Amino acid sequence: MTAAVSPVDRATLHGPQRMVGLKVTQWRVIRSEWTKFRSLRSSVIVLLVAFVLTVGIGALVSGIVAAQWDTASPGDRASFHALDTSLTGVVIAQLAVGVLGVLILSGEYATGMIRSSLTAVPKRLTVLWAKLWMFAGVVGGVSIAASFAAFFIGQALLSDKGINVSITSPDTLRMVVGAGVYMTLLGIIGLALGGLLRNTAAAVSSLVAVTFVIPPVMYLLPSSVGDRVGPYLPSNAGQSVWLHSTDAHLGPLTGFAVLCGWTVAAVAAAALRMKRSDA
Repeated sequence: MTAAVSPVDRATLHGPQRMVGLKVTQWRVIRSEWTKFRSLRSSVIVLLVAFVLTVGIGALVSGIVAAQWDTASPGDRASFHALDTSLTGVVIAQLAVGVLGVLILSGEYATGMIRSSLTAVPKRLTVLWAKLWMFAGVVGGVSIAASFAAFFIGQALLSDKGINVSITSPDTLRMVVGAGVYMTLLGIIGLALGGLLRNTAAAVSSLVAVTFVIPPVMYLLPSSVGDRVGPYLPSNAGQSVWLHSTDAHLGPLTGFAVLCGWTVAAVAAAALRMKRSDA
């Protein structure tokens, strides 16, 4: 009598033949991460929220400023920056992008899916690099597109009062692109925190603390401390890239370099833990 062979046994017997010629590559892992990203409704929704916040809040603030311009005080007019006004939404949207970054990695640890990912891709860092490349490509593209949309819509509203700027004005293009890059790098820091802490609540809390809580606390410290530490916080350093009015006291290139330094440090810490610790 011939013994029955289960479907699992058949897969075991014939699997190697079917997998001939296929190997795990960085590009294939990136494609799989993209498939996971677009398959999760929550990821798409959070990214859409970030886009709407960037464009919507910028348009709202620009419209209000234009409507009240005739009655604005001389001080308000002197401190007005058309570009900063249209990019106001970035201040809020950065949180959505950061949370999305956290969820990309911490969500897999929460559900246990990370074990499947690391089983399919034994080289752990290949998974991390794939998530980073996928996130940078998708979120970076959407963030920069949102920055341009916010700029053009905001300037169109401000043009009624003749207080708008053009994309060819000095530093304007750099700042519009910088806003999108800033949100992307902050999201990558969030992703790294998700991999480092492996807990969504802890990672989001840490991101919020670094971005929204600690910078204002610098004002409560003696100036000898606050003026030396505050400018080098990720949010303050990043804002020097895309804002005229900023507390960073750093030049655009210096601020960008500091933000990149924070990003590299966070990713390196996440990579070290992923390499040495079990899922």
